[in-house]
Amino acid sequence: MLRIAVPNKGSLSEPASAMLHEAGYRQRKDRRELVLVDAENEVEFFFLRPRDIAVYVGSGKLDIGITGRDLLLDSGSPAEEILQLGFAGSTFRYATRPGTAKDVSEFGGMTIATSFSGLVRQHLADNGVDASVVHLDGAVETAIQLGVAEIIADVVETGTTLRNAGLEIIGEPILESEAVVILPQSRLRSTGGTPIPGAPDDPKVSQFLRRMQGVLVARRYVMMDYDIRVEHVEKAVGLTPGLESPTVSPLHHEGWVAVRSMVPSKDAQRIMDELYELGARAILTTGIHACRL
Repeated sequence: MLRIAVPNKGSLSEPASAMLHEAGYRQRKDRRELVLVDAENEVEFFFLRPRDIAVYVGSGKLDIGITGRDLLLDSGSPAEEILQLGFAGSTFRYATRPGTAKDVSEFGGMTIATSFSGLVRQHLADNGVDASVVHLDGAVETAIQLGVAEIIADVVETGTTLRNAGLEIIGEPILESEAVVILPQSRLRSTGGTPIPGAPDDPKVSQFLRRMQGVLVARRYVMMDYDIRVEHVEKAVGLTPGLESPTVSPLHHEGWVAVRSMVPSKDAQRIMDELYELGARAILTTGIHACRL
């Protein structure tokens, strides 16, 4: 069976399980359930702490994992990001009291508090900065107030929490993170693969990746159908080119055709307006629940 690690809590947990469910896999009904066997799909799911998933996958004990890019890089585990999943986005940044420093180049000799010590040490090394790093589990913004550190590095969403603590964001982002699918580096290297979907030669892994890609596409697109006069088809399909090419079928009424095409859901209303101005009628959109490209 394919062994897959899934986050058991936090911001990654519910979106990951929802996506796996959309991809046709069984998911747990009881949050206390730590292992779930999906015999029909020949998959065994392990519900683990998000921070531990990269370690298990990197060791080769599990075949696939879903975790955050920040957690993967912080772990230093020999695992590789292979597919971005588009949820749990976050930005990792430095913050300090106003006037302390303006950029990472000024951190030399200072102490930085963070929950992502591996990630910060690597970032400092990449920038040639000699600074101390203190590992804390959560609420790192109080480290400056208590004199534990001069600077903190943490996930930033709106920055409100930092401003309330009298801190300001400094420098460029350390990392832009989101949920990702990871594989052991050994799996990619043993096949001469590269970290892109479809690289592994294991058919079960490739099938899993295709299913997840199918969910991503189904979420981003809708199917659009409309009727239009033949003389306006070229302009219409210019608005709805589809992924390969739209389907155009003759209607019983001479001079009219029916067009079907996938369009980005975020643009659907605008495209419908423009099609209507061209003379299209019976313009419909329907959701896509699953697909394979």
